[in-house]
Order: sequence, then C-alpha cells, then structure tokens
Amino acid sequence: MIESGSRQFWRATIALCIGSFMIFANVYVTQPILPELQREFALTTLEVSWSFTVTTLMLGLSLLLYGPLSDALGRRRLMLLSMSGVCLCTLLLSQVESFSTLVLLRGLQGICLGGLPAIAIAYMGDEFSRKALLVAVGLYISGNTLGGISGRLIGGFVGDWLGWADLFLVMGVISGICLSLFWWLLPPSQHFSPQALHPKTMLSQLYSHLSNPLLLLVYLIGGLNFFIFINQYSYIIFVLADAPYHLSSVWLGLLFLTYLTGTVGSTLSGKVAQRHGQLRCIIAGILILIGGSLLTLNSSLSVIVVGFFINSFGFFFAHSSASSWVSHQATHARASASSLYLVFYYLGASSGGFYLDPFWQWMGWSGIVLGSVIVLLITLSLTLALSSLSARGMIRTHSF
Repeated sequence: MIESGSRQFWRATIALCIGSFMIFANVYVTQPILPELQREFALTTLEVSWSFTVTTLMLGLSLLLYGPLSDALGRRRLMLLSMSGVCLCTLLLSQVESFSTLVLLRGLQGICLGGLPAIAIAYMGDEFSRKALLVAVGLYISGNTLGGISGRLIGGFVGDWLGWADLFLVMGVISGICLSLFWWLLPPSQHFSPQALHPKTMLSQLYSHLSNPLLLLVYLIGGLNFFIFINQYSYIIFVLADAPYHLSSVWLGLLFLTYLTGTVGSTLSGKVAQRHGQLRCIIAGILILIGGSLLTLNSSLSVIVVGFFINSFGFFFAHSSASSWVSHQATHARASASSLYLVFYYLGASSGGFYLDPFWQWMGWSGIVLGSVIVLLITLSLTLALSSLSARGMIRTHSF
C-alpha cells in the first residue's frame, strides 16, 4: 500500500489534485461569461444559464454510472478516458457557432466530467494505507475548491481579454496539460480487483437509501441548499454587469474569490460537529446563509460582496456537515449513499435557475433573495425535523 510521505504518495496525490483542478475549472468556467453569452446569442437569463445548468445536470447523473463501471473496468483507465473526453469537448466548444451546439457539447462534457469525482476516492481507497488516505483526501478536496475558483477566474480574465470562443481554446490547452501530467504522475493500480457488474444489486442499494426517510431528508437539504447557493451567483452576475455597477468579466470572475470563506467553513464544521453534532451545524449554516442573502439586498457593492463571503461560509459549513452525516447514518453501501447525496447536490445546481427565474422576472435581485429565503426556510424546517427525531433517540447523533 502507498504510505504517507512516500514518493508514490506524492505522485498519486498531486496527480489527483491536478485532475480535480481540471474537472472543476471546466465545470465553472462559463459562469463569469454568462452576460457575454447572453449578448452574443440574444438570450434570456434562463436560456443562457443552460450553458452551466446542463453541465452540472449531466455530471450529477453520470456519478451513478462511473462507480460501478470502475469496479469492473478499473480506476485509472476510466479516469483517463473520461478526462480525455473533457479535453476534446472543451476544444470543440471553441469552434461552435450556435448556442444549441454549445449546450449539446456542454452536456457531453458534463458526462465526461463525472469520471474523476466518482472514482478518485475509490482509487485512493484501493492503493493508499489508512493513514495516507486521510491526508490525501483532504488535499484532493482542496483541489476541488481551487479548481472551482480558478475556473471562474480564468473565465473572467480570459473571457474579457480574448472573448468566449478563445476562452474555451485556452481552457482546452490547460486541460490537455493537466491530463498529460495526470497520466505521467498517477501510478498504475496495484491492488485493484475487478468485480462483475451487478445492476440489480446496485439498483436495490440505491432504492434502499432513497426509501430511508432519514437519508432522503438530508439529500433534500443538501440539494436544496446548493439549489439556492450556486444559482444566486448566476443571477448576481447579471446585476453587477448592469447599471450602476457595469463590472467587466474580470471583476465578475473575482467575485468568486468569496468561495474562500467556504474553505474555512468546511474546515471548522468538522471540529464544531464533534462538540455540537452535525445537525446543529447544518441549522447554523442555513441561518448564516439566510443572513448573508438578506445582506445582499443593500445596493452597496462592498456590502453585496460581504454578503457573498457570508453565504459561502454558511453554505459550506452546512454542506460539509450534511455530507459527513450521510456517511455516518448509512448502515450499508456507504459509497452509494454518498454518491446519491452528490446526485441531489448537482441536480440542485441544475434546477435552481428554473425556480428562481420567475422571481427574477418579477422583482429582480430582491425577488431572488425572496425566493432563496423561502427555500432556505424549508431546508431549515427539514433539519429541525431531523433534529427532533434525534432528540427522541430515533437516529444516531454522534459523528465519530
């Protein structure tokens, strides 16, 4: 097994971090250029959001397939194939002339993007010792965050400098470099044992998790929180690109540095949960998210940015607690239970725009905040219901 601090450990961990960076940079690269795409193709806010929505939708659905496929076909090979598909789609996106073709390619790209997130931790579980695994997973997750922030910054800066088409060309080159490094650094699997595909077993496991109301409730909580959080960014982009702010794509990209407080929130949530429990952390995170959303009603740009710093902290504080709660509460097939949480998570990202757009058409940004608070009060109520069950001793309450 690969031990912490060894040469193989650093090769594998760096490879997976680079792969994670590449995946999440490609997912979020279009967010800062939504106003530019809207002007280019004469679209509504809901229509142009499909360039982001379809990617997260297909990524979420593909997570259900990659895990079982990797059990049968191997981890490293499938990650390389899926990442190669990402590179190809990104380069093809630089050549499109219609928005419908762009959406089609972003959907295909989303299917490819699911490969590494679905398989990376399984690869580490096969090859790393327990001690090395704990260290490597933390570093890998930091690659997720860095990729998400960097993709938006690249989208903002390169989109403003070269335009949206050349942005995809630049992103394709960056992705190709990441793929080459990933292929060179990642050691071949040494402890992987192929297993036959058992679709009936897989479906029965998924059904058992979905029929468990305690898991289903936290799936809904995590998915609906992301449903609001990620789509608030999509709409505030249009607010800040318009009067009186008139921010360019560069400055719109910099807005996503507010995600940095999410890293702090994720780190603190584990420590706080050990003393107060995960459900209380989820409740606190939702309340913080509501407070940050209300703060963005102020017309001052600096106050809006502070509001998004608060939102990011609150969301990731709740999300980290919810995802670890799932792993603890699942009595069997924990990998499937966690995969389902991510499916709800990305389905939330994909569908939030459809819910929020009528509020946007009705009241602009004030409508977005109103629609957000309504959903967040629902997730708060669901979490309080889980907390009530916990108080009556119906579920396990300790994380560790």
